[in-house]
Amino acid sequence: MSAATVAERRFLPRGWADLFLQLAIWFGFLAAYQVARGMADRNTAEAFDNGLKVVDIERRASGLWELSLQSYAHSSDFLTWSVSATYWLSQFTVMGLALLFVYLRRNESFIRFRNTIMLANVLGLIGYVLLPTAPPRMFPELGFVDTLSTFGGLNHGSGLVELASNPYAAMPSLHSADALIVGVVMATIVRRSWAKALWLAWPAWVWFAVMATGNHFWLDVVAGVALAIAAGAFVYRRQLRAALRTH
Repeated sequence: MSAATVAERRFLPRGWADLFLQLAIWFGFLAAYQVARGMADRNTAEAFDNGLKVVDIERRASGLWELSLQSYAHSSDFLTWSVSATYWLSQFTVMGLALLFVYLRRNESFIRFRNTIMLANVLGLIGYVLLPTAPPRMFPELGFVDTLSTFGGLNHGSGLVELASNPYAAMPSLHSADALIVGVVMATIVRRSWAKALWLAWPAWVWFAVMATGNHFWLDVVAGVALAIAAGAFVYRRQLRAALRTH
C-alpha cells in the first residue's frame, strides 16, 4: 500500500469516491428539500388560522410564556445576538459540521445519523404541507416580536432566504428536531465528559433560541421533539431491540 493511500485512509475512512458520494447525497437532499419547502402550501388564511389554534391551545394549557422568553432575550444585546445566531446556524452549519465530524472520525455511525436527520426532515415537510402554521413572529398584536428583523441584517425577507423558505413552516419545529438528533448522537460519540455535557445541553439551548426569536411556539418544539424521537426510533430500531433484549 502506497504512502498516499495510507494517508488517504487515515483522513478519509472510505476514500474520496465515497466522500463525494455522501456530499452529493447530502447537498442533493438539501436542494430538493429547500425547493419543496419553498413550494409547499402557502395558504395564508389557513396558516394564520392554524397559528391561532395553537395560541388557543397554549393559552388553555399554560399561557403564552414564550413572551417571557422573548422579553428576557431582548434584555441583553449579547443574548439577542446569541439566540439569533443560533437560529441561523444550528440547522445547517452546526448540523453540517457534526455530520462531517461523524463521517471522518466515527464513520460507522454516520449512515444512521444522516438517515435519522433526513427522515425527520421529510416527515416535517409533510407536516408543513398538510398543516401550514404561522409562527409567533407573525402575531405582533399578541406581543410577539420578530427578533431576526430587528437585530442584524439577515432575516426571513432576505434574498435566498425568502426564495427557499416557507414562512408558514412552524409546525413542527425542525430546528428543535434536528438539534435533538445532533445533540444525542454527538453526546454518545464524543469521549470527553465536558463535550458530552455540552452536546446534551445543545437541544435545550436551540429550543430556547427558536422560541426567544419568535419563530416557534412551545407546541411546535414539542412536535419537533416527538418527530425526532419517532425518526430515531425507526432508524435505530435494531439497536434499540438489542439493547432491550440485554436488559
